Amino acid sequence: MKRLTEFGQLEDPSFSAAVIDWQKSHGRHALPWQNTRDAYRIWLSEIMLQQTQVAAVLAYYARFLERFPTLHDLAAAPSEEVMAQWSGLGYYTRARNLHACAKRVVDEYGGLFPSDPALLADLPGIGRSTAAAISAFSNGTRAAILDGNVKRVFARVFGIDEFPGVKAVEDGLWRRAQALLPQDGIESYTQGLMDLGATLCTRSKPDCPRCPLRERCVAHATGRTAELPVRKPKKTIPEKQAALLVVIEGGQVLLEQRAQSGIWGGLMSLPEVDGHAVRGALGIDAVAPVGSAFGEVEEVSALLPLVHVFTHYRLHIAPFQVALSRRAHLGAPYLWWDLARIDSAPLPAPVKKLLLELCAPSLF
Repeated sequence: MKRLTEFGQLEDPSFSAAVIDWQKSHGRHALPWQNTRDAYRIWLSEIMLQQTQVAAVLAYYARFLERFPTLHDLAAAPSEEVMAQWSGLGYYTRARNLHACAKRVVDEYGGLFPSDPALLADLPGIGRSTAAAISAFSNGTRAAILDGNVKRVFARVFGIDEFPGVKAVEDGLWRRAQALLPQDGIESYTQGLMDLGATLCTRSKPDCPRCPLRERCVAHATGRTAELPVRKPKKTIPEKQAALLVVIEGGQVLLEQRAQSGIWGGLMSLPEVDGHAVRGALGIDAVAPVGSAFGEVEEVSALLPLVHVFTHYRLHIAPFQVALSRRAHLGAPYLWWDLARIDSAPLPAPVKKLLLELCAPSLF
């Protein structure tokens, strides 16, 4: 029976029942962070899964737990080691927040995550939806989630014709999410919504015939699954350029520790010329004087360019190999790193890829 709730939406127990029944029979049950009440493991998985597919997270999750088996281990670890374990997973603010969050939970809660979603949401890197998921899976708390997958499911099922990122629309989605919560089975319901969005109600080619919500789905009934949810209005992606210097001497490469904030914050990288800026391409003649700050330049050669796409702009990277005959004395933020163990350096994915490709023995 449907009735009007305090949230201004229709409460519909049959909605949550359909999700729960489907999840128990057809949802995912064998992911490494499932079948546990360990808030540390659940929290770690939720942070890693933000804007990242399950397939990409699995190996990182296993390695992370092997290195930091408990929250106390993570909180006590040096930041550079945390960043090294995260390297390649992207969105590095998550790693910095992860470390900061671990320290706060140890300092303020004795190493035990609070069960109250409001307290969880106050911790670094944990928003309202993530807090609800952590609390639901670790404590059975009746709290609503609204991640990207759930927004897509709701937009299609209820025929929401506006971009979900608009605040008024998102507020309405939160009211609906709260109103639809089941009285029992919150874990299966929460996991079911996630599973539906990840496996059936996907962005492209949704598997409507297998969906337990198809009979009530407005998008399915009206043939608008390709149109909903309404996409964010497109903006022109700015194009930026950066020159990276691969400074090499004695089987080592020069790395620079980046500031904690900003792009690639907290990671090491290659020295740059003027950072990520909108500028014209540099030539070898312009790079040589810059390289001389690191020692006596023997040779400069241009390497194959590459492109890396960030959330807000596309970066065209022009790498230059700078061979030194003698090093200059350098202090922080620079350090020399053995090329033989470059795979263990906390580097951004495109920089690590570039250096690994250069690590053929014939070059050094």
